[in-house]
Amino acid sequence: MPSLQLSTNVKPRDEAHEKELVLELSKFAAELLSKPEKYISVEFKYVPTLTFAGTFDPAFLMVITSLGNINPEANDKYSKALFEHLNKRLNIPGDRGYITFYDPGLAYLGYTGTTFATIFGSK
Repeated sequence: MPSLQLSTNVKPRDEAHEKELVLELSKFAAELLSKPEKYISVEFKYVPTLTFAGTFDPAFLMVITSLGNINPEANDKYSKALFEHLNKRLNIPGDRGYITFYDPGLAYLGYTGTTFATIFGSK
């Protein structure tokens, strides 16, 4: 864990480009969030009807779900880095997206048929 869900109205050139973008975001997120990439999950959705500020200009929505490292100070760092990354890779201006940061808590995230609270022995 963490998972990143990215929706954007910026269309990848082709399937290979889309996969390249997803794998780059996975590596980038692992470093940024200080989590092993083996636990990172990235979902990329091309949504041509995504609007922002009343236009179809390049934009995105992102939800990051992560355990134990979502807090106001870290979120500022994450936000800055992710906005820069998306600008660089998808040419999305810094005022054309939202990132939602979410830490559901150990007992509210399932993995391997149990929850992280059980895995880490804390309920």
